[in-house]
Amino acid sequence: MELLPIPCPPELVPDVTGEQASAVSYAAARAASTTFVGIERGAGGWTVKMDRHPVHIVDHGAAVAVGHAVRRLVAAGEADRAAAGPDGLVVHGVADEERARELAAAFHAALYGDLAPLARAVREGT
Repeated sequence: MELLPIPCPPELVPDVTGEQASAVSYAAARAASTTFVGIERGAGGWTVKMDRHPVHIVDHGAAVAVGHAVRRLVAAGEADRAAAGPDGLVVHGVADEERARELAAAFHAALYGDLAPLARAVREGT
């Protein structure tokens, strides 16, 4: 598996639907000491997943911005439920693949210090 660039364009966010695809992508990210990011299709829509690698230190401001964005998505009904913490996030129930990719890429960029894609993807009132 090829490593994702930082920031990662939405079209390169991997679809990790299925246990094997998810496991392979996660293992590749861990082996490369990078943050895992992917989207997964399910019965309730798309899920955005991200898991920070332990060697990757996330700026406090970026972590706060990610948490706020996740809460805004749920409050606006763009996600059914979500959780964000210091080690990663999961956002369930995103309506379509394109939006899931956009969000995954934006969250990935934010964890690497580029908050602009997140600000564009999740605006106030979203």
